[in-house]
Amino acid sequence: MAESTQNMEAIFYRNGKETPEPVKAELSGTIPSWLQGTLLRNGPGLFSIGESSYNHWFDGMALIHSFTFKDGEVYYRSKFLRSGTYKKNTAANRIVVTEFGTLAYPEPSKNIFSKAFTYLINTIPDFTDNNIINIIRYGEDYYASSEINYINQINPSSLDTIGRSNYRDYIALNLATAHPHYDDEGNTYNMGTAIMALTGPKYVIFRVPSIASDKENKRPALRKVEHICSIPFHSTLYPSYFHSFGMTENYIIFVEQALKLDIIRLTTAYIKGVSWGKCLKYDKDDITLFHVINRRTGKVAGTKFYTDAFVMFHHINAYEEDGHVVFDLITYEDNSLYDMFYLKNMRQDAETFDKSSKVFSLPVCQRFVIPIDVDLKEVPSGTNLIKLEGTSAKAVFQNDGFGVTWDQLQVQWKEVQILLWYQD
Repeated sequence: MAESTQNMEAIFYRNGKETPEPVKAELSGTIPSWLQGTLLRNGPGLFSIGESSYNHWFDGMALIHSFTFKDGEVYYRSKFLRSGTYKKNTAANRIVVTEFGTLAYPEPSKNIFSKAFTYLINTIPDFTDNNIINIIRYGEDYYASSEINYINQINPSSLDTIGRSNYRDYIALNLATAHPHYDDEGNTYNMGTAIMALTGPKYVIFRVPSIASDKENKRPALRKVEHICSIPFHSTLYPSYFHSFGMTENYIIFVEQALKLDIIRLTTAYIKGVSWGKCLKYDKDDITLFHVINRRTGKVAGTKFYTDAFVMFHHINAYEEDGHVVFDLITYEDNSLYDMFYLKNMRQDAETFDKSSKVFSLPVCQRFVIPIDVDLKEVPSGTNLIKLEGTSAKAVFQNDGFGVTWDQLQVQWKEVQILLWYQD
């Protein structure tokens, strides 16, 4: 039992260490001669600071890894992201910046007025810049990223942290995904959420050209950001949480799901002692909306598609075929997956963890098919508009929209029927 507990710690939540200089890896087999370049990865790597520890696996300080493939050899190095959060925490030798599942409180030595001021300034949260999810390329600039307005530029060779940027300096965003898409020309497409925009709350899709960097004058590629389109919230005070989106040759697919951020709860979270992770709510009685956007013109399809509520984090694939957009998602029945990653659960021995994890929602792969350029003027209710061969997915016109149902394809793979309606 002690051995299995140790294995869980070694895999998931043991404090990592930097490898600042390249180390040659021991290989089993051979590396193809054509494989040259560097793979960058990011993730949580430091789970305790001083005598304080994080509550959730998503809270750990970012540790950046590189794997360089050169002449049949592989070299590894790693460095902690020197974010503002990392610097504050290490200077204080304790956790002083709030993360997804860990609330950082005022220092015990503060007087009542200092504590009151701390609570007041946290009414409008200033998010951490602990970017643990992914590495994004904008132009020729590389950034450690998460789902907040801050990103940290890094040197992709040395892994040194260059400095922090704020999306809000270039485009009105409070949150943004860490999973962008790149087209054949190297342009970067991403999207985010504007909660406090002057023109009202909305989702924002944007593009950064591949040639936007200006290294000579040290000007960031984000200064050339291009707005593609905006989409209003389905629920004004409850924007949908989204971790990723889909993209095909001509379209962007945004899934506005029923897992939502409670804005009111977020603004009072610090005072009530609630972490940001607890500000997400899943409304199983709501619907899931699918938005299809022409990524060149920014036009949002006038036909809206919807299905039953589910939770999703990652797109698997998306493509176009014979006038249809086909996209695959990993879905869950609820958002209990987040709870599995609380470290109190992960500190269990492997056998106990395996048993207890069965109560959490399991992933299911679902395929959705959406018809493009649908003319609904003469379509009777109940008509399935999917004409694509080899799929059982449906898009059925209803009086209140187009509905989606799904059929079993194979083990844990489902094709989905979509409901849709037309809006002027």
